[in-house]
Amino acid sequence: MKTKTHHSSLCTKSCNGYSSESSSSSPPSSPRRSSRGPYYRRRQRSKIHLQAHNRESFFSSILLRCNVRIFLLLPLFYFSGLLMCVGTFSVLLRSIPPVPGSLYQSHEVFLKLWPDIRSDNASAIELSSIWKYRRRLPELKNCSNATPGGRFGSRLPIGYLIVEANGGLNQQRSSICNAVAVAGLLNAVLFIPQLQFHSVWKDPSGFGDIYDEDHFITTLRGYVSVVRELPEALMETYDNNISNIPIFKAKAWSPASYYLGEVYPILQKQGVIRITPFANRLAMEVPSNIQFLRCLANYEALGFSAPIAKLAKELVNRMIKQSSMTGGKYVSIHLRFEEDMVAFSCCVYDGGRNEKLEMDSVREKGWRGKFKSKNRVIEPGLNRINGKCPLTPLEVGMMLRGMGFDNNTSIYLASGKIYQAERNLAPLLKMFPLLQTKESLATREELGSFEGYSSKLAALDYTVCLFSEVFVTTQGGNFPHFLMGHRRFLYDGHAKTIKPDKQKLVFLLQDTNISWKAFKDHMRLMLKESDRVTVTKIKKASRRSSIYSNPLPECWCLRASPNFTVGSHILGQQL
Repeated sequence: MKTKTHHSSLCTKSCNGYSSESSSSSPPSSPRRSSRGPYYRRRQRSKIHLQAHNRESFFSSILLRCNVRIFLLLPLFYFSGLLMCVGTFSVLLRSIPPVPGSLYQSHEVFLKLWPDIRSDNASAIELSSIWKYRRRLPELKNCSNATPGGRFGSRLPIGYLIVEANGGLNQQRSSICNAVAVAGLLNAVLFIPQLQFHSVWKDPSGFGDIYDEDHFITTLRGYVSVVRELPEALMETYDNNISNIPIFKAKAWSPASYYLGEVYPILQKQGVIRITPFANRLAMEVPSNIQFLRCLANYEALGFSAPIAKLAKELVNRMIKQSSMTGGKYVSIHLRFEEDMVAFSCCVYDGGRNEKLEMDSVREKGWRGKFKSKNRVIEPGLNRINGKCPLTPLEVGMMLRGMGFDNNTSIYLASGKIYQAERNLAPLLKMFPLLQTKESLATREELGSFEGYSSKLAALDYTVCLFSEVFVTTQGGNFPHFLMGHRRFLYDGHAKTIKPDKQKLVFLLQDTNISWKAFKDHMRLMLKESDRVTVTKIKKASRRSSIYSNPLPECWCLRASPNFTVGSHILGQQL
């Protein structure tokens, strides 16, 4: 019985949380006081620690769950904050004014200033007194140092030179002049230059359609032999097909030494050499007798064909007659505001979304993804600030009115098809109602044989611009490059050209607060500067400069000819 009772008491004590190590034989009737000693305190501390641990585990689990949620929510908070920052930054960006000159606001400035422009009663500039800047020119010398026969001094050529002139009218012109120079350098016979069909210009004209072949051959006689046909024996070698003659790829801007060292041996061995393309294949700096051949070709030998010269002369005479209020003098403008030019420039004007969609389409059609390449960065604002955007008709008109040309000034506009012509030409016509083009000056019948031939039409524009009192170039390129040089050659070293400071102009035309008087002051200074810089600095002229834009002093001796008269080599007789 005792045993059972003992085990029962142990079970009771153990189940009640007491230690089984007690030596008592029977359970006490009540807990002893001594049981609240160290043992009891240890148990209490254990219990407290257990409870604390449980509480820590509870809070840890809560924190863990919170951390997981925070971890999941952090990206959301991050992106929300980022969006808020970007939104705030965008608002700030919108509030920052654009860089001066980066936006096209010329139409707004024009609308604001038009009442002042229209009512401006200040005295108009006299076309006969525009060009005040003069430079003392050297005494003319004859061309006795330019001996016939080229470098070798032999009249017996060693072979035939065939070239294909590529590009538009004036790029082809440079190819032809360079071909004459190279033929003289190599002592070769020049086969009448072929004009390469261009996918952009799309003009199938041959040399004789643009230039007077007989005049070309006769003028060069004694310096370079030019033939229309190759010898039968030579042609039989290539199955009577010039295209079977192997093409020699000459390096761009090659010096005379390159042609003597690389091309001459081939020509001597084969008796014929064919070089294509030929634009920019000869360096500007060449021996003086070879440079003379370039001058002779450009300023004397290359006269336009009879149909072009005849109509061009008629257009010049009609412009003179329509300029009676200004003493027969007129202003010509080379305006590069055609659709493809606007698209290629990547500049933005005032056409909004429709303009963007239209220009994107033109770029894709004309250049097939060139403007969508990864490395291509299109910055219309930067292009405009840097003066790379084509001037609009409105901007050119405001510039000229600001310089002092009034609405009685006759204007000849040389251009292709103007982009959105009806809308864009309207402001220019308001400022200059006496504006003319080849289409308005010539009859439909007169232009009939020229339609679809871009080089022939360009030749008409070239001639009318050549004889204007003022030539305005707005964008650069081969057309004004050659025209400025030709005008320097004809007019005693003065190009008589207005070259706008486009960086300054776009800055002024974005200022919607500018006054008409302030704008005029800037334009008068710009005209004065154009007068100064378009006079040839003969003492500083270098062979490295282009004789096509700066013909002096290399080509100066040609003017010493007793038969020289202004226009005689262009229109057949003096105006």
